[in-house]
Amino acid sequence: MPEFDLLIRGGTVYDGSGADGRKADVGVKSGRVAAIGKLARDASREIDADERAVAPGFVDIHTHYDAQVLWDARVSFSPWHGVTTCVVGNCGFGIAPAKPEHRMMLKRTLEKVEGMSFDALTEGLGDWSFETFPEYLNLLDRREKAINVGVLCGHTPIRINIMGEAAIERAATEDEVMAMSALVDEAMSAGAVGFSTSRSPVHVGYKGLPVPSRFAEFSEARALAAALKGRGLVQITASSRPDFNEFAELARASGATVTWTAILTGMAGPDSHRQYLAKCLEMQRSGIPFVPQVACRPLQTEFQLLAPFSFERTDFFLKASAAMTVEGKIVAYRDPAFRTAFKHGMAHDSADGGETARLRPSFWQISIDDCAIYPELNGQSLAEEATRRGVHPVDLMLDLAIEENLETRFHMPLFNNDENGVRELLQSPGVMLGLSDGGAHVSQMYDTCYSTYLLGHWVRETGALTLPQAVRMLTSRPAEVFGLKDRGRLIECAPADIVVFDPATVAPGEPERVHDLPAGADRLVTRPMGIDAVIVNGTVIRRDGRDVIRDGAPQPGKLLRRGSSQ
Repeated sequence: MPEFDLLIRGGTVYDGSGADGRKADVGVKSGRVAAIGKLARDASREIDADERAVAPGFVDIHTHYDAQVLWDARVSFSPWHGVTTCVVGNCGFGIAPAKPEHRMMLKRTLEKVEGMSFDALTEGLGDWSFETFPEYLNLLDRREKAINVGVLCGHTPIRINIMGEAAIERAATEDEVMAMSALVDEAMSAGAVGFSTSRSPVHVGYKGLPVPSRFAEFSEARALAAALKGRGLVQITASSRPDFNEFAELARASGATVTWTAILTGMAGPDSHRQYLAKCLEMQRSGIPFVPQVACRPLQTEFQLLAPFSFERTDFFLKASAAMTVEGKIVAYRDPAFRTAFKHGMAHDSADGGETARLRPSFWQISIDDCAIYPELNGQSLAEEATRRGVHPVDLMLDLAIEENLETRFHMPLFNNDENGVRELLQSPGVMLGLSDGGAHVSQMYDTCYSTYLLGHWVRETGALTLPQAVRMLTSRPAEVFGLKDRGRLIECAPADIVVFDPATVAPGEPERVHDLPAGADRLVTRPMGIDAVIVNGTVIRRDGRDVIRDGAPQPGKLLRRGSSQ
């Protein structure tokens, strides 16, 4: 009988600790790493890893696959890029707890704030089959899944569960806060890896109103964090001008680590990332368990005026955002008063502040991405084309969109466009890599390829990071912060979550629009280069860019409940 189920021969092993790689074979038996070294023994299956890196599977701690994982056992497309473990439930969002009368509101919230297709959610989730958070975890535990999944309990579904539509109308009463705290405690006892919330003005949801967690007074967020009682961690999405005192108070109240999403370049001025990073490091030196997330890619969006996520937070877009139909939005976009307000907000010399000011520079960099009726405009600068026509860019954008029934797509850079600034953030020892947003904004963004971008751009092309440093950022660092036991390290006896890749060619690939979601909804995907094999709990799930487990067959992924070794 073969000694190993799988033998990875001749690769350079990076164990995830940040240590230099070493030439070694890796033997896998019964789903775990059985041996690392010069192994002459035989195996049922071998992978030739000559001139390849062999690393722990990548750990993506910022995704929104809460719903998708229930209909897509492959949890695509994260595993394509080497991810073997993900965390869902970020930013205070999720699909549990979910009373039947609240499910439409939860779907509409995810549609608005995370750019998910309402029709895809409706068809994909079916009858839901759960109401409570523990029931959701139990269902997820039973369902086949290609990769490991940890779950944060979200403030928004918890608030909706207790308050219904009043969750987007007012502050909670003392009794309601107590009831929400009990739900957080229940979720943590069931195995949630933490609690998540949002105070970000970016998050506009159902009916064009702020998401439920934004209606909460800080005392409510603090009380819910306190329900952790030292278990798990708190994830918070905050504004471009965060309140660090609130972060520190959440850490004290919860007795747990707080992670903030996220420091990006250009958030509140050219050097704001330096100021925020310095404040975060100061908090860490003072003993506050606080870890900011950073992103390694420029944050860009492809959008239609049917769902202009980045603009919906602005005062002048509120009426248009509230319109649920294409016809209603077109009426709003034709309104001269709306157009005047839009132009004023985006004017170069406008004195408006806040979120509108953040969007202003990006607006003037918009390009026309996909215009079916005037294909010659594709790839052209909106501002330059407007100048050629003698019209205002706002009028051109709205008129093109209306003529195509809001199907025209535009491209806009948002943040993280300062290459040197991103380098500074990535090289700081006090941060954690996050914000892939896998499963969210799928028709607008494709940052799920962050891992292959990090390895290709920041390691091979720029040399800003060494390969051991990058592997640690992708593996043990996020696993340690999120308390994902036994994940993120390639060592003997650990679960065999492994990625084999070619450092000389690894890259994210070009974006491609496909229509493979439920109800035929579309999304952007990228097919990477240089990922030879992806292994989860000892089972090869990807080989040479292809899924190797047939549809309907058992998948090796596990639900990772807080505190349990799996």
